[in-house]
Amino acid sequence: MGVFKAILLERREERFDASLRNLDDSALPDLDVTLRVEYSSLNYKDALAIANRGPVVRQWPMVPGIDGAGVVEHSRHPEFTAGDRVILNGWGAGEQHWGCLAERARLKSEWLVPLPERLDTRTAMAVGTAGYTAMLCVQALERQRVRPDDGEILVTGASGGVGSVAISLLAGRGFRVVASTGRAAESDYLKRIGAAEVVDRAMLSSPGKPLGKERWAGVVDSVGSHTLVNACATTRYGGVVTACGLAQGMDMPGTVAPFILRGVTLVGVDSVMAPRADRLSAWQRLSQELDRERLALITHEIPLAATLDAAPALLAGSVRGRTVVNVRA
Repeated sequence: MGVFKAILLERREERFDASLRNLDDSALPDLDVTLRVEYSSLNYKDALAIANRGPVVRQWPMVPGIDGAGVVEHSRHPEFTAGDRVILNGWGAGEQHWGCLAERARLKSEWLVPLPERLDTRTAMAVGTAGYTAMLCVQALERQRVRPDDGEILVTGASGGVGSVAISLLAGRGFRVVASTGRAAESDYLKRIGAAEVVDRAMLSSPGKPLGKERWAGVVDSVGSHTLVNACATTRYGGVVTACGLAQGMDMPGTVAPFILRGVTLVGVDSVMAPRADRLSAWQRLSQELDRERLALITHEIPLAATLDAAPALLAGSVRGRTVVNVRA
């Protein structure tokens, strides 16, 4: 047995504490794969947990971290052996089960996917759940037969992780991407990663009409609430809206007008419990198609201890793109 560093969240009655701790291996759950984590990432859900905002954590104490990539140290399952490099996304990690903002994690084998040959563990976490979710959205648009010559694609929450990767992926496929953001200062950044145009999120974030002027052939929305409703209301006849987040809210204060009068399709995209086949497909395509130079622009790295201060900044909307966590730094 050994000792490892981890972010530990504890709650006793009304007292909440988030701290960097040294934990013993004996504290890890009894699951079939032990992972030496090399990199994790800081996602919106992790930030909510660390800042004690929202009912994210279901079991206490908790090690947050819905993402992880590293090397298998020990496995009781025949699919994985010591030395294999793997990726974790979701499956309740950091919520119901200890996650990967730690030097070591113990996980279920069925939660893991092999690291694609073209990726290293840091790059995988630069992509992370946000990028993997963005690819699921792009694949959903493709399944609905949305093509570049159909028209513009709107990406909301564009400066965040999902939005940034979605812009890069869609631009790489030849789509004209319009990025919606509340941070005008990020316009140059968004154009560098592939946006053709940047619009103020204010045009979407307030209550609007049941139907607006038709514009979008497709939408990738990570914001929810009025933003999602207005995106649907301005989508072209037969267009497709993918919904994968709730940064503005989980309500949907709109009408059925876009769906019954314009034939708009609303596709829900879940990354947490997505089937293994979908995960493997998404990660394989990410390894082949994601522009590494754009990914570098999207990404910055912090040490494990810095996640405690980075979480409130992410929730405040002041963090751009993806935050990779070097758990051993």
